[in-house]
Amino acid sequence: MDPNNFPIKSSTNVSRRQALKSISQTLVGATAITQAPYVFAKQRTQLRVLGTHVTLQEKLRQKAMEDLDIDLIFEPRGSAAVLQKASMDPQSFDLYEQWSNSIRPLWASGSIQAIDKKRLQYWDEINPLCKTGKVSPEAKFGAGDAPYKILHIQPDGKLGSEHTEQLSFLPYVHNVDSFGYNTNVVKQGEAYKTESWGWLLDPKYSGKVGIVNAPSIGLFDLVLATQAKGLVKFNDIGNLTQTDLDRLFNVLIDFKRQNHFSGFWNSVPESIDFMREGRVVIESMFSPAVSALNGQSIPVTFAAPKEGYRGWHGVMCLSSASQGKSKDAAYDYMNWWLSGWPGAFIAKQGYYISNPQRSNSFLSSAEWDYWYEGKKAAQALQGTDNKISVQQGDIRSGGSYTKRFSNVAVWNTAMPTYDYSLQKWYEFISS
Repeated sequence: MDPNNFPIKSSTNVSRRQALKSISQTLVGATAITQAPYVFAKQRTQLRVLGTHVTLQEKLRQKAMEDLDIDLIFEPRGSAAVLQKASMDPQSFDLYEQWSNSIRPLWASGSIQAIDKKRLQYWDEINPLCKTGKVSPEAKFGAGDAPYKILHIQPDGKLGSEHTEQLSFLPYVHNVDSFGYNTNVVKQGEAYKTESWGWLLDPKYSGKVGIVNAPSIGLFDLVLATQAKGLVKFNDIGNLTQTDLDRLFNVLIDFKRQNHFSGFWNSVPESIDFMREGRVVIESMFSPAVSALNGQSIPVTFAAPKEGYRGWHGVMCLSSASQGKSKDAAYDYMNWWLSGWPGAFIAKQGYYISNPQRSNSFLSSAEWDYWYEGKKAAQALQGTDNKISVQQGDIRSGGSYTKRFSNVAVWNTAMPTYDYSLQKWYEFISS
């Protein structure tokens, strides 16, 4: 019989049903109170990361979420767009990933806060490159803002090299950049001997040259190129005056009007498209793009210019608006990046990590020997996309980690004339 069909025969039954209903509601409420903390504990902390396609990759996001039990929201953009957004809207992100040339503008704008060195689990393992400016005693410092110059926050609030307990950024991934060229069209050069930044301005490749559209990066590619060709001479390529910039861009605008440049790319995927589609045969390039193209059987060499590389150092910065659980998660994520696996993953696209020995055990001996030691690949090696990017017997252009970072000509830099260089850059690309 359906209990709902029981007739109500007396006020006693009504009272009993009301009592049962009251008891039931009390039990439901008690259960809700008991379970509430459990429900809230299951709500994972959300961490918003603003950066470039270089490191904001889906495999890294998934692995970090699994290891840290957080929700990661990646917002990858082109380098210029990333810096612009971070400078104007620190509320829009918790953690910023880009390059050390963004540090001065971000610190000046108040968009980032100091990082507590004591909360960095692997600080003592970080190698000398970012702490002293040299990976070996014989290495060149390189012109411009070598990262060690702007790492520590001084007592007066300025950025400097004197070690303190507060940092402007966490040093993590880094590399040297140059240009890539398609050896089906451009004759294979010799590292440090014949390969030259001047190739970017060689008339032979007119109409087939690409440049990265980033005023504090592409600018130095073209500074090195014009100087290598003897078109302009600079006293200090890392600290150009307004007069230097005027002379430089007078030359570059002339090349632009002759249609020497095929295009200006804004992201790594776009640079890959430029080369794959034949729009360019030589261009500013980052290592992941070269690896990806080699994985597609497009023979691109990453040059080791005789003038030296343009160096860059990856930075992780805390938004000035980051606090509470999101700030804690940001520290966890920064520490995760130096924990071994991420450094090994990023090595497969040609990038280095600041404490490489911790990543050693996550790489095969063939991978370590090729990427870090500059030795011949003992076997074919896969990139981060699981495609073969290194053939057996290949030697990494430029050689070992130490060799490459001993030959930095200039670092990505936001110069004192940064604002003026922005103006000139946009005049150039729109001319």
